[in-house]
Amino acid sequence: MHEKTTRLQLGIALLALTGIALHLGLRFGFHAASLPTNLPLFAVLALGGTPLVWELLQKLARREFGSDLLAGISIVTSVLLGEYLAGALVVLMLSGGEALEAYATKSASSVLQALAKRMPTLAQRKVGEQLTEVPLAEVGVGDTLVVFPHALCPVDGTVLDGHGAMDESYLTGEPYQVSKAPGTTVLSGAINGESALTIRCDKPAQDSRYARIMQVMRDSEQNRPQLRRIADKLGAWYTPLAVGIALVAGLVTHDPLRFLAVMVIATPCPLLIAIPIAIIGSISLAARKGIIIKDPSVLENLSTCKVALFDKTGTLTYGKPRLTELLTVPGFDKDELLTLVASLERYSKHPLSSAILEAAEEKTLTLRDASEVRELPGDGLRAEISGRSVHVTSRKKLTTHYPDQAAALPEAVAGMECVVLVDNRYAGALRFRDEPRPEGAHFIQHLAPRHGIKRVLLVSGDRASEVSYLAEKVGITEVFASQSPEQKLELVRAETKKAPTVFMGDGINDAPALTAATVGIAFGNNSEITGEAADAVILDSSLEKVDVLMHIGQRMRRIALQSAVGGMVLSIVGMLLGAAGLLSPVTGAVAQEIIDVLAVLNALRAALPPKVLSDY
Repeated sequence: MHEKTTRLQLGIALLALTGIALHLGLRFGFHAASLPTNLPLFAVLALGGTPLVWELLQKLARREFGSDLLAGISIVTSVLLGEYLAGALVVLMLSGGEALEAYATKSASSVLQALAKRMPTLAQRKVGEQLTEVPLAEVGVGDTLVVFPHALCPVDGTVLDGHGAMDESYLTGEPYQVSKAPGTTVLSGAINGESALTIRCDKPAQDSRYARIMQVMRDSEQNRPQLRRIADKLGAWYTPLAVGIALVAGLVTHDPLRFLAVMVIATPCPLLIAIPIAIIGSISLAARKGIIIKDPSVLENLSTCKVALFDKTGTLTYGKPRLTELLTVPGFDKDELLTLVASLERYSKHPLSSAILEAAEEKTLTLRDASEVRELPGDGLRAEISGRSVHVTSRKKLTTHYPDQAAALPEAVAGMECVVLVDNRYAGALRFRDEPRPEGAHFIQHLAPRHGIKRVLLVSGDRASEVSYLAEKVGITEVFASQSPEQKLELVRAETKKAPTVFMGDGINDAPALTAATVGIAFGNNSEITGEAADAVILDSSLEKVDVLMHIGQRMRRIALQSAVGGMVLSIVGMLLGAAGLLSPVTGAVAQEIIDVLAVLNALRAALPPKVLSDY
């Protein structure tokens, strides 16, 4: 429907431009008494003006008194007074504005276009020993597929055969390749490495991670910019003012042409065009900075937020813990245990996996092949390595499922931890610490003076000792630890009732809170659920990018208001000139076009990156 409307507006704009050019040619170029010079204008008003006026009448019937009704009044009045050229120019302004907005929208969609180009369309399906290339739409759950080296993975699935690695950075934001072996999962859109992999399709193509990310982008683009309601607010007083000036001019002078001149100049294209272009340009600028704006209203609402709530892991911390201590039972070598655990963890995307792999790399340990890799929710990670069963799990799960092993566990301390069983016997524990981002304290301190944030809360599901440690490091005094997703949700709801809130998190358990906040900002793209719940997604998990987003929103609002209010002020000056008889309807239409161009050029600045977009 949106594309159909866009094509209609573009067609009307081209018709109006052609009709006006033909009229001027007949009138000034090769005029002859027998040639109807107004015929092209009649065509413009009949074929172009009628659908525009009809659309405006439908809005009027729905009691939508937008500022674009002024254009409808101008078209009808110009026909009644025989000022067909003025009417055709209004048709050109109105339809051309809609077409220009559509073009700006399309130009801002480079991120979506890039995603679409990468979307796999074919898959190599394996039946027995036969390999057949089939359209992606024909792939079903349970089908066996082969992913060739350097090819895009077509679906979300599980590796059945082969060892290799995939680059998932385009989807997860993690800047390294993830090893793959039988039992590990693969994501659609990931780029395969040097080895072919045989996989089983676990989800239909339309439900894959990649397709869902594309849908998020598509929904974001098709979502009508919410800030356009500023145009309605401004139009609430601009429209009656314009009609009032026109009526006074017409009644006092008894000259209906002055009424028409005022109405033509009053056509509110700066409101109709400039504000959406400023929004779309800002969305495009944010995308180039690694920020996906899903709901355009976030650009306006961020500047109103007074309370900031942060999840801990991945927001104020890096979300990349470091291994700080490795404990083993007597007789078990630490390097041997680290080798076994790292050989297993390279097949996992758990946040602690990278810390373990980094520790093994620092010790230059040689990793071993794993088979029968399994990672079940609540159970941990299991595999067979060098003929031994290796199981990485939590202290709580070990105590529950292996109570006879609990006595061997070391005393619990603050921080993150995982425990390891080798051949179903407790072998050791690994302890980690997720350090705060060094810029975290400065960022928190600058929120109040630069962005009007009055309160900052730290809300986390982690233990109180870990949360308090971070809060002290970054300077947050309001701390809520050991919070379940339900508790986070209730807290955000309660705070949002008091004042507009911005919530920042990166875990699946943050999704409800992201939705409940005035503005929800997701860090990274590790969870499609979190990404879909948020209003904006910071792809590279950077506090600086949050500041950039805040400044883009402030800048967008400033430019949008400059364009709209500036255009309206110039229009009011033109209306007064028209009311005084100094501008005819035609010259008024030309003047309004010049005002439109100035407003649009100013609005386009929103897409241009300034020298500085962050101030902390």
